[in-house]
Amino acid sequence: MNPNYILWAIPFFLISIFAELLHNWLKHGGKDFNFEDSITNLNLGIGSQAIGALTKAILIMLYVWVYDNFRVVTLEANLLNTVLCIFLFDYLYYWAHRWGHEWNIFWGAHIVHHQSEEYNLTVALRQSWFHNFLAFPIFLPIPFLGFDPMSFVAAAGIVTLYQYWIHTKAIKRMPKWFEFIFNSPAHHRVHHATNEQYLDHNYAATFIIWDRLHGTFIDEKEEPVYGITTPLKSWNTVWANFHFYVEMWQGSKQLKTLKEKLTLIFRGPEYLGRLLGQVSDGSKKATSAVKKFSTETPLHLKIYVSLQFLLLTYFLTAYMGQIENLTLFYRCAFFFLICLSTLCIGAIMENKSWFYPVEIARFLMFIPLYNLCYHTYFSEWFSYTLPFSIAISTVFTGWMLIDLLYLRRLRGQQLVH
Repeated sequence: MNPNYILWAIPFFLISIFAELLHNWLKHGGKDFNFEDSITNLNLGIGSQAIGALTKAILIMLYVWVYDNFRVVTLEANLLNTVLCIFLFDYLYYWAHRWGHEWNIFWGAHIVHHQSEEYNLTVALRQSWFHNFLAFPIFLPIPFLGFDPMSFVAAAGIVTLYQYWIHTKAIKRMPKWFEFIFNSPAHHRVHHATNEQYLDHNYAATFIIWDRLHGTFIDEKEEPVYGITTPLKSWNTVWANFHFYVEMWQGSKQLKTLKEKLTLIFRGPEYLGRLLGQVSDGSKKATSAVKKFSTETPLHLKIYVSLQFLLLTYFLTAYMGQIENLTLFYRCAFFFLICLSTLCIGAIMENKSWFYPVEIARFLMFIPLYNLCYHTYFSEWFSYTLPFSIAISTVFTGWMLIDLLYLRRLRGQQLVH
């Protein structure tokens, strides 16, 4: 059993993001979209889905094992039980999400979702590459209580997909009755804000009533300032996933005893911020005057990045759709290439000089692996994939070499002057 609800939703994600971008451009001149930020959001989502494709089977096996051996009753996958499972899943999600902000071990992963300094639908897809793996044990009461795995898959899909549409500024308010019961864009904008009064509120996924019940609800009043209080200032997808754990390691060096070092895991980010002497996640201040992180990507490289992103999306879709047919070697090799691709795109947007040799090395790895896979598993397509992959890689390699020569010439002219 491999739930592919995200796979089927990918076309809807891309169409709705384009529609929101068009709406924002017509009304506000595109001020809520930053090219580099949006691409990074989407790349982090691609990496998250790639690693999810690898680990999902393990998590489902764990669920089934608990269900088969420890369930107290048997609740078949009918409409009533599935609705009950949705409510229970959503309530456990509230606590998983809340602890994701209160405990450093979880915040180190969940922080990825909050790093963007913009707020649009691409932020919904900006996800940690391993937070789901860390948080999954919190949901094990569901199989223990006897909910059928199909009810769990349905609940997880509904609750996950529901949260997509609330990551937008395009919808100001929903009807009052709706916002009393359900999460909404206004409620979730508050959750992503760094304004002092908004921090640590509105953890709900689908039903905002959990926040009302536990005293963590707050209504949107002033304009939110988005991001984290110590900005990431990078488009590097790997660094985005690990930077907080590096800070935890640095913070642990300030502590003397082993007990203090271990309890740091379950302390909050505010404590770590004070420990490191940062104006960071430990500081509850936000201001709209803070300049957002940005870089200048030339138009021809924006086109290059956009085409690479489209190819990467296609590759991810094929990877997720065929992963059950692949051996462990191909699963791991393609996962590595997907993550490397997101890293290379970030390097382009940060103007990193190491991008060029790494990008060429990526193509040299990709062409034989991609075609060997098709020759082995989908031989009827091999005559098409071989010339297509070589042509695409030749074009992109030539593009990079021309750009590299242009940069060297430009720098040489600057040195002369």
